[in-house]
Amino acid sequence: MYAMADWFSPADVESPTLETIEFFSRKTYKPVAFEDLEPRLFSEVMRDIDLVVSVAHVGGVDPEASHSTIEMRAVLVEETARLFKLKNVSTQKHHVYIEGSMGRYTVHLGSAVCHKMPGRYLSILPVHSQHRGRLFLPFVDEDPRSAELMSKVLLLAQDEKIQDPTVLSQIKDKVGQN
Repeated sequence: MYAMADWFSPADVESPTLETIEFFSRKTYKPVAFEDLEPRLFSEVMRDIDLVVSVAHVGGVDPEASHSTIEMRAVLVEETARLFKLKNVSTQKHHVYIEGSMGRYTVHLGSAVCHKMPGRYLSILPVHSQHRGRLFLPFVDEDPRSAELMSKVLLLAQDEKIQDPTVLSQIKDKVGQN
């Protein structure tokens, strides 16, 4: 596996990009063509490469959370909404749908990205653990993305209580916009 990376330069701030996958004989060290590989070996290597690009990513956002993670977060949202008696929160497929007092919102169950419907992105930044209070959610503390998701859902479900001017400016209706 070869990756483009400009180490020890101004490009240090960017993560490596995978470029090629090549197979070599362990006896001769010569390249082996894909069609000459044993199918199971090729399949297993491609599975590992898939894990590299879909699970071991470095972007800070889980681009493709697993199906089981999405299902677990959906149940977490539904049960939390039930416990908080929030009738304006529902889940469907990969999204949480919220009917707020200032608009309709969606939050993606994988990435926790928020939108005000019909599709305006909302930049709501999470407060990381070293900056938040001592509130512990035992079911999400090991998964910071689930904690972020839940905090955004609870915030938007009670949007009439939002005091942050940056968030308010994004969700309040403006002339000519939703």
